[in-house]
This record gives sequence, structure tokens and C-alpha cells, in this order.
Amino acid sequence: MADRDFRLDGNVALVTGAGQGIGRAIAIGLAAAGATVAVTDLPANRSAAEAVRAEIETAGGDARHYDLDVLRVSHAQRVIDQVAADLGRLDILVNNAGIRVRRSSLDVTEDEWDRIIDVNLKGTFFCAQAAARHMLRQGRGRIINIASQLAERAQPQRAAYAASKGGVVNLTRALALEWVQGGLTVNAVGPGPTETPMVQSSSPDALAEVQARSPLKRRLRPDEIVGAVLLLASPAGEAINGHHLLVDGGWTAG
Repeated sequence: MADRDFRLDGNVALVTGAGQGIGRAIAIGLAAAGATVAVTDLPANRSAAEAVRAEIETAGGDARHYDLDVLRVSHAQRVIDQVAADLGRLDILVNNAGIRVRRSSLDVTEDEWDRIIDVNLKGTFFCAQAAARHMLRQGRGRIINIASQLAERAQPQRAAYAASKGGVVNLTRALALEWVQGGLTVNAVGPGPTETPMVQSSSPDALAEVQARSPLKRRLRPDEIVGAVLLLASPAGEAINGHHLLVDGGWTAG
């Protein structure tokens, strides 16, 4: 297999939640592989997303920035349509935007539950739907949903998050079967505990738990998630469809 099988020259990719953490690393990695990248994030994170766009361009890549809030479904659909119009096509969607709450299941509120499900699951579906309309017209596309090892293994105080990510994995399978005849593949990547701003406020007990349970004895780095995304987005991953590719340092093997 040649290096060109992993290249993305001529492709247009859109990454949600790309201003920081795993999304930032994925956007930079897709650009380094040759894709033109639409770096999207919440309006409140505009400066961080613009910094990612500038970093890609400084390295010789091609990127644009767009505000995108997956909680506002019609807005997200308009942004995805605008990216396809501005850049001429849309080949790759990475549904990375997500939130979590670490809390006892006895204390999770209805508002917290709704927000986690709406961002992590509802947002993923409607962004995939909007992107697929363009990809099906082209006859080709790659949708990659960022799920979690917690879609496969449970942990205390993660009920809402685990439910949302379990939903993402089965949604991935359903869309993969529905759209494969139109030239699309739909897959998910399941990171293990990763060093991102979302988890930097974790308690010492939570950090100790990761060190005790992970075969690596550490959190993953965001850049360690990128290779799986590149595989699924590239010609090398052409026959992979409906799969949840775990990148967790062996956490779920035990």
C-alpha cells in the first residue's frame, strides 16, 4: 500500500468542534494530508478556531473558518451548505463536537441530560444528514463520528455521556447501511481518555483512576487519535463501513 492511499489531496473536509483538543488535532492532520479544511466551532470559540485556521495556513495548508453550533440544527445545516458552496464540494465530515458531565446518576438534571443528548447525538445526526445530501449527489463521501470507549465500557457517573456515545455508535451503523450504495462510508472513532480542555478540570481521583486502569498509565494525546481518522477518510479505508474503531491504548481489551 502506497503513501498516496492515505492522501486527501483535492478533498474538502469539515470538522465540528475544531477549535481545541481532538477536533483541533484532526483538522490539522486532515490539512497535512492534503485536504482543504473547514474549521468550525461555536461563535464563542471563534478566536480558537481562527487560530487553528491560521496554524494550518502557516504550515502550507488550506483552511477556512466558520461558526457552527450543532445545537441550532437549521443553522448547522446552512453552514454545511455554505461550506459546500464556497469550496465546491464536501467529501469528509468529522462530527467531533461533544460535551460531557461527570455526575452521580442520582443528581443528573433534565437540562444536563437534554444538552448532552442534543449535542452529542442529535447534533451528530443532523450534521451527518446535511453533509450526506451533498455527498450522495457526488456519489462519494466519508462521515466519521467521534464516539468514545464509553460506548463499549461503562463507568460510574457517566450515564448520560455513555448513553449519548452508545447512540452515536449505533447511529453510525444505521447510516452506514443506509448510505453505502450511494458511495458513502460512515464510521466512528472511539477515543479513550484523552488530554483535552474538556477533561483538564478532572479531579485527582479521576486522574488516578485513568492511571490505574489504562494499560498506558496515562491519557492519550489528541494527535494519537488522528491516524484513525485519516485511515477512515482516505482511499486506504474504502472498504471500512459501519465500524467503531477504538483508539484507547488497550483500555477495553481488559
